[in-house]
Amino acid sequence: MIKKISIFIISIAIIGIISYQYIYQDHRDISSEKVDSSLLSSELIDSFKNNSKSAEQNYLNKTIIVSGIITEQSKATITLDDVIFCSFINEKSKTLNIKNKVFIKGRCIGYDDLLEQVKIDQCTIIE
Repeated sequence: MIKKISIFIISIAIIGIISYQYIYQDHRDISSEKVDSSLLSSELIDSFKNNSKSAEQNYLNKTIIVSGIITEQSKATITLDDVIFCSFINEKSKTLNIKNKVFIKGRCIGYDDLLEQVKIDQCTIIE
């Protein structure tokens, strides 16, 4: 009887540890990851508008570099060509000017149908 209870407790502990490690995985460091794709903002938005399923397979949750002209910015976001919304983890360390061309590295998190924008998070500015 004690042997069965010990095995049950050990089994529950192992399942608990495995579950915890699965749920609380380390966060990705996008700035140090290898880039899957590099493209213009117009190419990225056209991909999502023309064939969203294909675009999701190619770009969703992948590290990409997008180039474009800054049309809006705040302390922690940049919008490229009015169609690519880039959010930074922290405030940008560098102040950029509207109408400057930039290269942004980040993780594509999807297309917003309402605003007709592609969303990218964990962004960094490529010099």
